[in-house]
Amino acid sequence: MPDDTQSLWLEYRRTKDKAIRDRLILNYAPLVKYVAGRVGSGLPAHVDEEDLVSYGLLGLMGAIDRFDPTRDIKFETFAISRIKGAIIDELRSLDWVPRSVRARARDIERAMADLERRLHRAPTDEEIAAKLGISEEDLDESLTDISRSSIAALDELWTVSGASGGGDQVALIDTIEDTAGPDPQGALAQTELKEALGEAIARLPEREKLVVTLYYYEELTLREIGEVLGVTESRVSQLHTKAILRLKARLGGGAAMRPAGG
Repeated sequence: MPDDTQSLWLEYRRTKDKAIRDRLILNYAPLVKYVAGRVGSGLPAHVDEEDLVSYGLLGLMGAIDRFDPTRDIKFETFAISRIKGAIIDELRSLDWVPRSVRARARDIERAMADLERRLHRAPTDEEIAAKLGISEEDLDESLTDISRSSIAALDELWTVSGASGGGDQVALIDTIEDTAGPDPQGALAQTELKEALGEAIARLPEREKLVVTLYYYEELTLREIGEVLGVTESRVSQLHTKAILRLKARLGGGAAMRPAGG
């Protein structure tokens, strides 16, 4: 980070001065706008992006209070997970996702988990639909409904249950270190979870793995991914939703993990 920003951080860490905190909030406010826009792109039209920004600001303030500028990690990397987490937590508290959609997502997730245990591979759409007793067209329609209503993403899927009881959210690309103090048990859990995520992603069907890679690592939009794959944006959204449900089904039984918000 630039020297002036670094000096600002060091001064705030030393004094906890409110005026310096306000300057840091103002400096990083565009980061909240970026995260809110990314989260909001997959939500129904009635969800106001300005509301998402206000929820995200709470996460930004929490990140500023917890950030240690002497550690070898960029603040943006540290803050994004917490900004997203604050937005997700507030949306969950409002419970705006229809219960029928939540129920369908759970049914598909359970069907995927059962089939994978029996088949020892990723089940096909045809097999998932047969397990649920519906047509493949109905499965696609359900995935579309889930993708439009669900705010689940790899960044929000899991939290680490550390010794402190609170747990940090685990992002796909990196794991945020607890700055409150040494926590060997939590660090081990984070490492195990990163490895489990990596293995689960590697076992996804090729198109779903490609969607996950392009969306989370390359930060392409769903429309851009559709152009790469030669399919519609809605089809990419379905593939993304299937990948998330597969990963939840695979990782749900891990002893060191629990579903975020669940």
